[in-house]
Amino acid sequence: MELMLRYDSPAPDSDEGWEKYSTPIGCGWYGANLFGGVERDRIQITENAAVNPSHLGGLNSFADLYLNFPGGNVTGYRRTLDLSRSLATVRYENDGVWLEKQYFASYPDRALVIRVRSAEPVSFSVELKIAHLTEEPERKKDGVVTVDAPRIFMSGKMHAIGYRFAAVATVRSDGTVSNGDNVLCVNGATDTDIIFCGATNYELRPEVFLEDDPQKKLRDFDPMPQALQLAEATTAYTADELLQRHVEDYQTIFGRVSLSLGDEEIPGVPTDKLLEAYSKGSRSKYLEVLYFQFGRYLLISSSRPGTLPANLQGVWNCHDRSPWGSGYWHNINVQMNYWPAFVTSIPETFEAYQAFYEAFLPKTCQFASAFVRATVPENATDEPGACGWVIGTANYPYSVSGPGEHSGPGTGGLTSQLFYDRFAFSAKDDDLRKIALPALLSMAKFFLRVVRDYDGLYLSVFSASPEQILTSNGSWPPAYHHTVGCAFDQQMIYENAKNLLDCVSRVGEETLSEEDRAIVQAVRKQFDRYDPVIVGWSGQVKEFREEKYYGEYCEYRHRHISQLVGLYPGTSISRETPAWLDAAKVTLNLRSDFSTGWALAHRLNAWARTGDGNRAYRLFSNLLGTRTLPNLWDFHPPFQIDGNLGGVSGVAEMLVQSHEGVILPLPAIPDEWGSGEFKGLCARGGFSLDVRWENGCAKAVTVHSHAGKPCRIRYPSLSNAKFDFGHRVEDADTVCFDTEAGRSYEIRSIPPFVKKPHPVSLKATRQGELSWDFKGPVDIWRAADSSPVYEKLAGYVSGGTWRVRDDLYSRSETVTYKITRAGEGPLAEGARVTLNHSTKLQREQYRYLIRQLNLICGTAEATEYLGE
Repeated sequence: MELMLRYDSPAPDSDEGWEKYSTPIGCGWYGANLFGGVERDRIQITENAAVNPSHLGGLNSFADLYLNFPGGNVTGYRRTLDLSRSLATVRYENDGVWLEKQYFASYPDRALVIRVRSAEPVSFSVELKIAHLTEEPERKKDGVVTVDAPRIFMSGKMHAIGYRFAAVATVRSDGTVSNGDNVLCVNGATDTDIIFCGATNYELRPEVFLEDDPQKKLRDFDPMPQALQLAEATTAYTADELLQRHVEDYQTIFGRVSLSLGDEEIPGVPTDKLLEAYSKGSRSKYLEVLYFQFGRYLLISSSRPGTLPANLQGVWNCHDRSPWGSGYWHNINVQMNYWPAFVTSIPETFEAYQAFYEAFLPKTCQFASAFVRATVPENATDEPGACGWVIGTANYPYSVSGPGEHSGPGTGGLTSQLFYDRFAFSAKDDDLRKIALPALLSMAKFFLRVVRDYDGLYLSVFSASPEQILTSNGSWPPAYHHTVGCAFDQQMIYENAKNLLDCVSRVGEETLSEEDRAIVQAVRKQFDRYDPVIVGWSGQVKEFREEKYYGEYCEYRHRHISQLVGLYPGTSISRETPAWLDAAKVTLNLRSDFSTGWALAHRLNAWARTGDGNRAYRLFSNLLGTRTLPNLWDFHPPFQIDGNLGGVSGVAEMLVQSHEGVILPLPAIPDEWGSGEFKGLCARGGFSLDVRWENGCAKAVTVHSHAGKPCRIRYPSLSNAKFDFGHRVEDADTVCFDTEAGRSYEIRSIPPFVKKPHPVSLKATRQGELSWDFKGPVDIWRAADSSPVYEKLAGYVSGGTWRVRDDLYSRSETVTYKITRAGEGPLAEGARVTLNHSTKLQREQYRYLIRQLNLICGTAEATEYLGE
């Protein structure tokens, strides 16, 4: 299927035009934004190491390349970005003569290439400018541009950090190329190539982070020889060959996954008009597929082996002072950037972050020791490495931070999850032994030292749920809520421990060193007492241990859903813990379906994990319809790439899940996507899947085995499907089979199923009287306090009423009752209510508290989960 962004006019040459309308290309080494101008065409270029210290503005735009053409009568203007080839094109007629410009960023050649072709000879100039030169003493940036046909040379320095840069723009043409007034003049040409190659003195190594003196972080050498070497290397290839090398490299990665959502009609209107219509309710499956593949395109374009990883804005920034410095925010954002890396089969993109981690690791070990000494001094030690590693929120190519102020140490576990996921999807022994296990073990060392025993529970001594403020009075700087053992930190401590124990079980504890075995044994001793999920009076997953009703502390509709990191990206809240899963739904409902761009993306992933496809689709359509700019960039606001990339992983989670030890095809398919097909999405265990479905039901599933591991797969009535290979039936829905690496296994003729109505209302009194309105028998379930699972109280109950006979409610802080259609189990959709022991006074106080703290929650919303 054609995957094309289309526009019928150039992007305005302004910061707003850059953000909303320019089209991005990139190769990791640098990114470029294309405006597609007619008389003056701007190509804005970003290099991710061009960073001033954060207080001086962070990432700085690298350069601007301009193509200046004579004016004329322009007709038939068309600007496109072909995602399948990573190729941008502008085409129009000028006074009746067609002219076409192609743009691509080549990873193998580290080159940005612009090709200008026309039906008749044309003359134009090529201009290269250094962006944002300044003589400000603290942030001085100087440089020179010289012209020596057929090349333009650029070199300079950002003095605050000792960053040196150089670039060469080479012009090859069938016309004449000569020196102009600081420009190259191309005359009488029908075919011209402009090849831009850049280099810097930035080197990703531990010393960059360990050195405190900004002037000593980088070695002081001239990068121009490297830029020239790159430029010379491109002379061995024609423009067609450079394009072929680029497309072959790119398609090897991008082409692994395809998605069709049925009858996607390729629209004849520009993408911005298509998006505008979508935002008004005119849904387009083509646009939804385009958005999904655009996110994969962005990650491939901004993160490749050898480059810096994708930051908050990927590898695109036009500003002198970029939003949040274009840093690497580790309390959700940079992790979200890489959520699609494994499930959408682009693991190469993670190599850049892996290298970044290996470089900053020694510095983060220092932070871990300092954090332990400051927060839990009784656990401090001077032994190098004994406190493991940890990373805080704000990080840059030259500096990293430790946790504190607005995010607790759970940021470390949120990061170590990435390394575990890398192994979980690949099932490669090297990824297990050399990447996942060392990262998890070292993080466990840190977590063991930052918890204390509080009445038998091991809780994080300093704890903060990311960016949750103590009050909502608009004061600046905000006062963040500090506490002990909030859900964010406890869940990520728990997830790290769970992942570590899984890795150890695979390699064998006896293979570890004596020191590492001691760490594992200590983790095993504490594991069951990390208390990651607590159910509150509203039936919610508590964000803070001290809260009773939802929202008593901090912002009611905060953008972060940090109390649900155990649902996504973690796995502790899952179908194996159905009572926790239902409590997570309560929290998601109360947090709302509207927020910033990346926050909607996290909610999308979370709803997909609950199995509610229609609700996940609502979040996806909100993300696309309300937080997406005309060029399909995510609008936080401002532009922030994590929303795009989190949206990709959210769609993938709707289509396939594998985090519970079993592969689930179509686990959260919405009614809107009645028929479709995908190929190449990945599952943990070293598998990829092709799935075709009609009328909401899978017709065929093909499993491709890449690691030769046993496969376990679950889908309604799967055991009655047609298998042309040996398999074992675990239950009616679950089958297992052995695989060989490199082989594919097709499951055909899967029986269709029909969704049946389920209970939607339930009332319960403190006296144990349950009542509901549902035609048909129901099963009755109960979970006391924070139990992760339900107990079955009664089965096949008819009549709409039932009475609890025991006194469990009087002995519990909360009791949750649930009814489901009889015989479908506690995971099935149903009605749920949580009872607590609050007094009338407490309920009334809560109503006032919500109004005062948040000014966004009315009585009706507050009382929905009061448990009266």
